[in-house]
Amino acid sequence: MGSNTFVRADVWTVAQTDQGNVVLIRPKESDLVVPIFIGQLETQSILIGLGQVEMPRPLTHDLMMSVIHALEADLVRIEIRDLRDRTYFANVVLRAVEGEITIDARPSDAIALAVRCRSEVYIAEDIVESAGVPVDMIRESSVADDAKAEDGFASVLGGAEKAPADAGDERERLCAELESAVSAEDYEKAAAIRDKLRGLS
Repeated sequence: MGSNTFVRADVWTVAQTDQGNVVLIRPKESDLVVPIFIGQLETQSILIGLGQVEMPRPLTHDLMMSVIHALEADLVRIEIRDLRDRTYFANVVLRAVEGEITIDARPSDAIALAVRCRSEVYIAEDIVESAGVPVDMIRESSVADDAKAEDGFASVLGGAEKAPADAGDERERLCAELESAVSAEDYEKAAAIRDKLRGLS
């Protein structure tokens, strides 16, 4: 498999299943999502990136971003380009002085970088067709009830909440809570807090 035709997509949600953690990639204006299973460390890094949380010391993907910027390059986009033997393949596309540079990467690493710099995410059209799951089968739970999805996915994201009057103090408090939840590997709580942070933006 491997397609030269890509579609724009979003990092739609991070979820937990009986088989492990999964990040769901949703093509723009599509009723399908593509589930990509990821490890615990990658889950932690993606959640931190989505919440734009500054850590006391740089994590691996923060270090990678620092190296990219130190080389005066920019992360233009990531491409989830191939699916072979149940393994996904991705590219990280950088813009440097000499032009665009394409680097092979694991999708989890590429996504962790993309959410940090809010870069564009693309996925091969044939991957969406072969591995896409109807959105109807994955019902997002609210932060309050964390309902189980019909196909076994338990979404760990909820609706963003309205920003309070003193958003600065609230953001600082939530960042501390998110860091604590991630340290405790309580990713469900971390994602719920992440949603609240997104509601403040």
